[in-house]
This record gives sequence, C-alpha cells and structure tokens, in this order.
Amino acid sequence: MTVPRQAVHVDSPTERRNPRTTDLDQLSTLDVLRAINAEDRLVPDAVAATLPALATAVDWAAEALRTGHRVHYVGAGTSGRMATLDAAELAPTYNAPPEWFVVHHAGGMRAFESAVEDAEDDEEAGAAELRATAAPGDFVLGLTASGRTPFVLGALRAAGALGARTGLVFSNPHATRLMDIDVLIEVDTGPEVVAGSTRMKAGTAQKIVLTSFSTAVMVKLGRTYSNLMVSMRATNAKLRGRTLRILREATGLDLHECSLALDEAQGDLKVALVHLLSGVDAKQAAAALAGTGGHVREALHTLGAAAV
Repeated sequence: MTVPRQAVHVDSPTERRNPRTTDLDQLSTLDVLRAINAEDRLVPDAVAATLPALATAVDWAAEALRTGHRVHYVGAGTSGRMATLDAAELAPTYNAPPEWFVVHHAGGMRAFESAVEDAEDDEEAGAAELRATAAPGDFVLGLTASGRTPFVLGALRAAGALGARTGLVFSNPHATRLMDIDVLIEVDTGPEVVAGSTRMKAGTAQKIVLTSFSTAVMVKLGRTYSNLMVSMRATNAKLRGRTLRILREATGLDLHECSLALDEAQGDLKVALVHLLSGVDAKQAAAALAGTGGHVREALHTLGAAAV
C-alpha cells in the first residue's frame, strides 16, 4: 500500500480561522456558548453526507466479526480517546466479546489520561502495532481529524499490506485523496470555533460516527431485537430487572411469565425471548438461535413464529 507524501501535507480546514468566530474573545459568556452551539449544529449534516461510505464500513466490520475476525480502531489524542470509549461500552451494552474490538491509541493507555503529543508522529509504531495484531479478514478503522497523523496512516498501511480492509474517518477533504485506503469517511466539519481545536466539531463528528458505526454493527450481528438490547445476560439483580423490562416490552406478557421464562433460559434474554414468542421450550429456542448466529427474528422465522 502506497501513501504519496504530497497527499498528507495539505493544510486542514480544521486549522484555519473560522470567520464566524473571530470576535469570540469579545463576546458575553452566553454569546460564546451560542457561537459554539451554532457551529456544533453543522456537524450532523456533515456526518449525514458520509453515510454511504459509513454503511460500507459497517458491512465490512460485521462481515469480519461474523467470520471470526476482528475490528481495530486506530487513533491519536482525542481520536484515540473517542475510540477507546466506544469500544469499552460495547461489552456492557451488547455483551460483545472483548476480543471483537481492538483499540490502538498512539502512546498507549498513558495517552488516554494525558497528552503524549509526540506519539502520534511515530509512523512505524503504528505500523508495528498492526503488523503484530491485525490479520487478513480484519477491518481496521483509523480516525484522524487532519487525515495525516503518521501513527494512524502507518497502521492503515501495515494492515492493508496484511490483507485487512481499511477505512479512515477524517475532516480534511484534501489530505487523503490519493491514499490507498478502502473506504474514506470524509466528514467536512470546516474550521473550528477555536482554530485547530479538533476536540470540538471534528471530535463531535468522530463521536457520532463511532457510535453510529458500532451500533449499526451490533444491529447487523443480531445483538438487538427491534430497538431493544437483547444480548445482555442477567448476571446481577440490576441486570435481571432490566432484562425483565425488555422481555415485557418485547412480548407484552406480565412480570411473572417473563420471570419464569428467564429462569428457564438460565438468564439468557434472547433464549427467553424466542421461547416466549415462539412457544417452544428454552432448549429449542437456544438451538434456533445457534443456527441463526444469534438473530432473534431469524430464529423466530425458522420456528415458524411471527415476530412482533
């Protein structure tokens, strides 16, 4: 994979002065906040323009996980912290196995708590991390507002050379036109309220993209039923209460019936749900789920039951 040097030295729009906020330091507190809010409102539309490319990334990531491979996030600074937070929330929300999402943050965990600014310039460190951990069939998603962070680009180059699919989330429309990355997710957020402060609009855009990406991947993998989280297991009283509420929402049955079903399913919410909606016992429900990769609707279809 080749990255032409001239493709990564273009000045990013995020570094330019924003003509709408040049009087920022003369405004009242309320007007400072209004100026920030006005710029923030531009971010969702910028993300919306990337959805076709983001959909490709989601499908590739879901395919990787479905076939026993992994998804990697690569970032530095704010981008790496955003990626770390997103990956950390997938296990408690969707019972995602910890090995599914791997985060590579320039500077390691020390950089999560405080800035390690020189780490992002180490292209070989990024490449070395992915050579050691990525494999053909994986999906690697890089995040860099400027589109030129050496640690991230080195990691993507190394992953591509191994045969992994690669994607990049960035906010510099000029930085990566010629780069050999499989899917470019170009979120043009423009100049920041404070020039160069990419933790602002660019960071907000990355948070939206990451949340949308990982949520959509979980949906594609059958970790939801309708818009309900159904992959959690009732391992304590709090989670049992939540699973019972979800069962009641999904089935319309009373607390007693749902509690009995959850007991029969040994705390497995999906098994209890398929059992209640199809009328088969928990063992048959578990077998149907196993045969459909854990998709509740598909399991119900194989059992001839109507989903609600």
